[in-house]
Amino acid sequence: MSRSRSLSRSRNYAAFALITAAALGLTACGSGDPADVGAAGNAAPAGQQGKVPTVDVVSAVRKDGAAAALLPESVRTSGTLTVATSVGTPPGATYLADGKTVAGQDVDFADAVAKVLGLKLRREVASFEVILPALDSGKYDLGTGNFGVTDERRRTIDFVTYINDGQGFAVRKDSKLGNVTDLAQLCGLNVATSAGTTFEATLEKNKATCGAAGKKPYAVQTYSDQGALWISLQQGRSDVVMSTINGLRYAVGQQQGLKFLNEFHRLDVGFAFKKGTPLAPAFQAAVNKLKKDGTYDRILAKWGTTESGIERSEISPPEHK
Repeated sequence: MSRSRSLSRSRNYAAFALITAAALGLTACGSGDPADVGAAGNAAPAGQQGKVPTVDVVSAVRKDGAAAALLPESVRTSGTLTVATSVGTPPGATYLADGKTVAGQDVDFADAVAKVLGLKLRREVASFEVILPALDSGKYDLGTGNFGVTDERRRTIDFVTYINDGQGFAVRKDSKLGNVTDLAQLCGLNVATSAGTTFEATLEKNKATCGAAGKKPYAVQTYSDQGALWISLQQGRSDVVMSTINGLRYAVGQQQGLKFLNEFHRLDVGFAFKKGTPLAPAFQAAVNKLKKDGTYDRILAKWGTTESGIERSEISPPEHK
């Protein structure tokens, strides 16, 4: 490789590192100006914004007595719940410029529900892969992390749904890969995804597809750090990324040379609880209350995810097939 080409690649990498930092929410945050929300209450797609939106759509939410009455007496008395939050990239959850404040769609929904129920949340940041197991031990009362509702997870976890997201793909713009409708299209490729997710589980479960078709298996590359995942794609160590539909659209909007490929499988997303939790009915009522008073739509508009809206909250519904 020539020296000039090497320098060019170095400059491209440096530029990409800055873009990735922006995608991870490390850029300067906004002032909460209403201009963050577009005309007719619709935000510009989050990936097209140069900052993490900070318009306040939660503080005006008021307690609803009927929903709060569904809480166990012990919770009404304590007035506090511990929520484990997985922090990754917008629009789900990210850090603001101070490196400490957590913001995102998951955060706004949890805070809004807590206000409806008259509760305070004690938020603890935890890695995605440890939250669901920790719920069973009682370490946390609930968890957020864009947790998709699957039949496998419903065996040990209860969910209260609040959006619909799912699985999708993104590639470099020079990729020849078309819309992925069958995982056999990935045979022979390096597929990057996040560790401990439904994406990893889906890919591992279907690895034999390639062998059955007489093709070279795809390689699953897992990452705990989202920045490293995107750099692997940009540098060609990975051929395609499988992740959340909303997260992919946001990240691709922040990074040059990449494109969102297509949706693959839609999933409901919910607050996660220990199996058999008595908290589920109250949380379901609170989400449905937010839909009625308009807060629900304002949260989606803020994060540019209006297509992820659901008609009503449900408790551990069957997985979408």
